[in-house]
Amino acid sequence: MINDLWYKNAVIYCLSVATYMDANGDGVGDFKGLGRRLDFLHGMGITAVWLMPFQPSPWRDDGYDITDYYNVDPRYGTLGDFVEFTQGCRQRGIRVLIDLVVNHTSNEHPWFREACRNPKSQFRDWYVWSAKKPKNADSGVVFPGVQKSTWTWEKNARSYYFHRFYDFQPDLNTAHPEVQAEILKIMGFWLQLGVDGFRMDAVPFVIAKKGASQTHSVEYYDMLRSFSEFLTWRKNGAIILGEANIVPKNDLKYFGQFGERLQMMFNFEVNQHLFYAMASGDTQPLIKALSTTKPRPATAQWGQFLRNHDELDLGRLTENQRKTVFAEFGPEKSMQLYGRGIRRRLAPMLHGDRRRLELAYSLMMTLPGTPVLRYGDEIGMGDDLRLPERNCARTLMQWSTEPNAGFTTHAKPVMPVIADGAYGFQQVNVAAQRRDPDSLLNWMERIIRMRKEVPEIGWGDFSFVTLRTSGVLAMKYAWRDNSVLFLHNLMPEPREVRFRLTSKRADKPEELINLLSNDHSHPEDSGGHCIVLEPYGYRWFRIGSLDYLLHRSDV
Repeated sequence: MINDLWYKNAVIYCLSVATYMDANGDGVGDFKGLGRRLDFLHGMGITAVWLMPFQPSPWRDDGYDITDYYNVDPRYGTLGDFVEFTQGCRQRGIRVLIDLVVNHTSNEHPWFREACRNPKSQFRDWYVWSAKKPKNADSGVVFPGVQKSTWTWEKNARSYYFHRFYDFQPDLNTAHPEVQAEILKIMGFWLQLGVDGFRMDAVPFVIAKKGASQTHSVEYYDMLRSFSEFLTWRKNGAIILGEANIVPKNDLKYFGQFGERLQMMFNFEVNQHLFYAMASGDTQPLIKALSTTKPRPATAQWGQFLRNHDELDLGRLTENQRKTVFAEFGPEKSMQLYGRGIRRRLAPMLHGDRRRLELAYSLMMTLPGTPVLRYGDEIGMGDDLRLPERNCARTLMQWSTEPNAGFTTHAKPVMPVIADGAYGFQQVNVAAQRRDPDSLLNWMERIIRMRKEVPEIGWGDFSFVTLRTSGVLAMKYAWRDNSVLFLHNLMPEPREVRFRLTSKRADKPEELINLLSNDHSHPEDSGGHCIVLEPYGYRWFRIGSLDYLLHRSDV
């Protein structure tokens, strides 16, 4: 059963084919280029790659406006190139997840064009229409300040169409049986070509009832069960990783009471409170977020992340908490987006402070769930705030000091490369960090390897160790008669922490074996431990001796 649940102890790496590696010199990344970088990903210890959309698209929203679900955009290669890529991943033991963008299509999709041209077309009911502009057309916009309405007039159809996102992304009527059947067909197609699962975009909108008469939200949760059952039938171990920024009380509605719906979801609740904790040093809201998202089926898993290709959404925080995060990580208006988020990459948010970067990634790696890493974060890439909206954090991967950071030989790449300042490719690139044993890249490889050797995080139960010291998070995991302890000091000052752990043997308190250095902790005469954490310091301890494998139970 453990082999089927591979995602319980994994490290997922998110990337865009367009901006990763260009093999044919046309300025756009492609599958041949990506295939040539698989050894880099394998060497880093990546378990699965998540590919952002690569299907044919006008690329008005970074590929999230698809015109053909059954093909590869010619700029990235062919279906044959894609199959060669998935085969290369399989040879290296790397799983492949791809974006499943089925809440909407591009307005250039043949389905939508036919629906607009012919009111009697089968595709007419595949979209959501209204003869009159609904009274609530200006509410529910996802991109405030950029998007003005969720309903737009289509002159050929002589009707308004619904679009939760931009006006060039008309929503599919996902409640329609034919649309649901098409979604399953799309999933089956890519599974047949070697895909191991999907990151489903905008899940709450996919399963929502849509229409001009909708005044309150109605969700069709059984739709998720249908998707999951189809995956299980088609391919053993295939998963759906859901993008669902929801409140904790609804978690089980998405996972399913017995794990029969989504296998994984991103934990937005913890993500937002993690950044507040790093900004303020206050761990209590983070502890509460971890506690409220703790209930989940045994087969379900959280995806824990720091940054992704979107803005850092802070909408779940209180106004004062949000102001604290803005002040620390995005104080300028150019760094903020949609009134609720920060559009920066992690390294510049943390002012390039190596101590804080290590602390942040150590936290992500040790939170309950599976860590999801974004391309370029392993070397501490920066952002380009001159680019519009979220594109500032979607720049080219920086491979070397060669022109265009070694991404392409073309004079004009698909996206600008960061060329100036502390995060320019001359200073931040893979080639230089490979040669430096103390680089962030080599640290990341070591921490990923250690994370995969600590299955207690992905499989075990967690609890918090009570401390009298503020600003320090202490988490303990237990699984199959083995336990680990993680300490993180979120403060810029040193912290001394004292605590006592329950031991299997009352006459012999447990030692704490440091998994990252030789700085072990031996119990004092009282049986307690005293540990001094440097500013932004962290510790990974195994409780007891390193012969834990001999004592691990089978259940």
